[in-house]
Amino acid sequence: MSGTKFGSFARLCKDSPLPWCNLFIRQISRHAPSILLPPSSDLTSAPVGFNPPCAINRIHHPSTFEGGGGRSDGNVALIVSCVFCFIWVLFLITRVSHRSAAVGRIEFRTFLLLYALSLPLQILTSSSLLSQSSLPLVVLTSLHAGLVVSLFFVLLWFGIVSTQWIDDGSLSSVIPMYTISSALFILTTYISLDIALSITSTFGPSDPPQDLLSIPLFVLTQIWPAAATLIYFGIMLWVILHVLQEIPPVWYFVLSLAIFVLAQLDFYILSRTICQGTKAKIDGAFIATLLNTLSIAILYLGWTHITEESWDDEVYRPYEGPPQPPNSIGL
Repeated sequence: MSGTKFGSFARLCKDSPLPWCNLFIRQISRHAPSILLPPSSDLTSAPVGFNPPCAINRIHHPSTFEGGGGRSDGNVALIVSCVFCFIWVLFLITRVSHRSAAVGRIEFRTFLLLYALSLPLQILTSSSLLSQSSLPLVVLTSLHAGLVVSLFFVLLWFGIVSTQWIDDGSLSSVIPMYTISSALFILTTYISLDIALSITSTFGPSDPPQDLLSIPLFVLTQIWPAAATLIYFGIMLWVILHVLQEIPPVWYFVLSLAIFVLAQLDFYILSRTICQGTKAKIDGAFIATLLNTLSIAILYLGWTHITEESWDDEVYRPYEGPPQPPNSIGL
């Protein structure tokens, strides 16, 4: 059955507004345009997705969903939620920067910075603002994919340095983190561009075309984030329960993971239902974005409960010599 093969994006692109679908629309429009059905067949107004039964058409173009009517406003809810979350994450970055003695401060701040950068890209790749199959959309989607893959590596690295096996903020932590995350960014971006533009025959086109098949992209954007997240939370539970031997902070991390899982369920399972229920006005992407950001905010709270905010003043107090005996008048 089409779309059930490992590495296939067909079912995902039909039921959810997954930005990586933009890459395959460009590929199919060049190699097998006949399999594109409405609303995907009209590339000037096509939404995010591959032959979706319900989706938000490109801004200022007529809605093709039955009962939708009028012209599409794009995914306004997603745009608003991304802007709100971007501002909130910037606030979290400033709070993290002020915790000078906290373990993993630089690594966590890098994670938040990458997440903040992903939000404007999400607006551009998932809000039906740019024409499908256009080169700008393909390039931005490829950069978005690379950023997301790097983001989850930094999250995993943040968990590793939390064990204190590597000195957080030191060159032994920062250099590997930036080197590997940059390599993943470049690799994923290249694979994404190759899928869309057929630069080589290594990563495309999909065979058969309707399967939207790419095992490397599937592993990097679907399997890797889930694996990195589970490993990170496993490490943090070990640190809290085994090393710190505390119970209360565990609930912050459990709640953060639960909300993250809910965000994925909303995005991949409920998007189609929400779209149909609102006559193609909104989908599950904006709720998933809010939940992802809430998950990170709770993660920040958990981190603050297991780290120190600042160094003890005694650490920086200069040596003043041995204590002096009291003088004759008792002063």
